[in-house]
Amino acid sequence: MDKPAGMFDRDYEWAELSRFTEYPGPEATLGIVSGRRRQGKTFLLDAVCRATGGFFFAATEATQAESLHQFGTAIARHLGEGTPRRFAGWDEAVEVLMSLARDRPTPVVIDEFPYLAKASPQLPSLIQRALGPQAQRAGTPVRLLLCGSALSFMGGLLAGTAPLRGRASLDLVVPTLDYRLARRFWEIDDLRLAFLVNAVVGGTPAYRREFTFGDAPRDMTDFGPWVVRNVLNPGRPLFREARFLLAEEPEIRDTALYHGVLSSIADGNHTRGGIAGYLGRKSTDLGHALTVLEDVGMIIREPDAFHGKRTAYRIAEPILAFYHAIMRPEWTDLERPGYADEVWSRSQARFRDHVLGPHFEHLARTWARWHAVPDTLGGRRTRVASGTLSDPANRTTHELDVVVFGRDGDGPERILAIGEAKSGDVLGRAHLERLERLRRLLAGRDGRASGDVRLLLFSGTGFMPALTEEASRRDDLQLVDPARLYEGS
Repeated sequence: MDKPAGMFDRDYEWAELSRFTEYPGPEATLGIVSGRRRQGKTFLLDAVCRATGGFFFAATEATQAESLHQFGTAIARHLGEGTPRRFAGWDEAVEVLMSLARDRPTPVVIDEFPYLAKASPQLPSLIQRALGPQAQRAGTPVRLLLCGSALSFMGGLLAGTAPLRGRASLDLVVPTLDYRLARRFWEIDDLRLAFLVNAVVGGTPAYRREFTFGDAPRDMTDFGPWVVRNVLNPGRPLFREARFLLAEEPEIRDTALYHGVLSSIADGNHTRGGIAGYLGRKSTDLGHALTVLEDVGMIIREPDAFHGKRTAYRIAEPILAFYHAIMRPEWTDLERPGYADEVWSRSQARFRDHVLGPHFEHLARTWARWHAVPDTLGGRRTRVASGTLSDPANRTTHELDVVVFGRDGDGPERILAIGEAKSGDVLGRAHLERLERLRRLLAGRDGRASGDVRLLLFSGTGFMPALTEEASRRDDLQLVDPARLYEGS
């Protein structure tokens, strides 16, 4: 299939859907497509059906009877029948669904499948039966695609003892655009501005057009006004988006607790104990909430680079981090039209420390993991993390924003590089000296490190000339500015 001209990127996803759809076998096949809301899943699958003459059904939150009526109407329209089909139950509907392919492979899409399964829990089992050996012998080459945004539910469709486990030929997750793709999608030339926008709204495609009327900041001077008119404006959908993201997840019931956990993380509490202390609860009380937030992709759990049993929790979606760091503490004033400018003005320090700083550190780790070449890192990386390095002699600890691990062939894992990331500071010799001290400390305490560990300095605003000149003479020092972060390796 030819990818539609108006579709941005999604080359991998389109190729996988094409491969699944065009599989020439005579048997019916099953594919699962999932991902957070507003990533373009529906656009992708609708384009597949338009390109192939397939059937597309968008489910809604409805009772079983109403859903069957809607499904029967859609089937009749697809087949060119004047009268809606009437089904007594989903067993009849699935039988018709699996016969829609005639003489060639045909995609059949059920979008927002969790809505149907919620009202009709037997539906996955009915689909399992329709994909069984006996049904396949008399079946047709239907390419059934079940799509949903409830990540915990969609992930469970193929897990454990679920009816559809082992039945799927495709399990495709449609992710948010990474920071480099997001910059291209927003069509922002100024790299510093691209970073600021990404720190607020991330890479969700819908936030670029549907949620902002296509409004992007013109330049750096327009960034603050853009935030005020699109994100802090109670008349725009981005204003309540973070609340809706939680409310839309069926696994999340006590939203107050989950908002509290996210607010704690946004405030700088990244350990379970720190989160519990912020909320005034026992750490054992938070296990379920943390697991659910991780399962639905709202937080990520990162192991500490130097302490295997210690983990750090971070918010995965920038709009959630922005909401809990900036908007939620000021919600009373923000709900009153006309106060957004004042709130934004007094929130600059918090925005810098609790939004821009953590996001820049995340981009630094992302760059080291996926974009830096081996010559930059001193070897082939295997993973990238952050870590807390103990200094017993001085009775203190040191935070490292970037720790790059690698392995030579079948040899043991070793530390290739360590790094520091500052979004708003011009870095100089003092920052380099700190990293050099930590490298010496690390070489004396960790058998995976040596004296030739590379040093990485990331800055969102640049470097002192003396540091730039020194980096040009040293093989063990790499400076990463916005140009290299977005376009280099």
